[in-house]
Amino acid sequence: MRHCVLRRKRGEIFRMYRIGKYTLALGICTAVIAEPAIAHHSFAMFDQNKLSELKNVTVVQYTWGNPHVYIIIKSEDTAYTLECGSIANMSEMGWKFNTIKGGDKIDVVFYPLHNGKPGGALKAATLSNGKKLEA
Repeated sequence: MRHCVLRRKRGEIFRMYRIGKYTLALGICTAVIAEPAIAHHSFAMFDQNKLSELKNVTVVQYTWGNPHVYIIIKSEDTAYTLECGSIANMSEMGWKFNTIKGGDKIDVVFYPLHNGKPGGALKAATLSNGKKLEA
């Protein structure tokens, strides 16, 4: 009888150990998956009370990737890096991976950087065919 009680307690301990292992593994997986969301920055570096507009600028580079889409444009001798939303958000607004390419001429409206450097967060772009896309 006593032997059965010990065997049952030992079985409960091993079962708890197994559940603990699975819980730990699930926690590690959750942390790895959530890491990109934790690493995401805010848009506080952009002056969202001010809009800048540049017309007939040249697209230098269009990067369609996560966590954000980026457009580098050149106006005269100054290059601007414009941060956009995620691929999912941009797709909802009508953007595609091939919407623009290097050499295209576009007009842009963006929230400038607080520090005055050339760049910002894209609000909208007007393509050479006249199509206006929000970002």
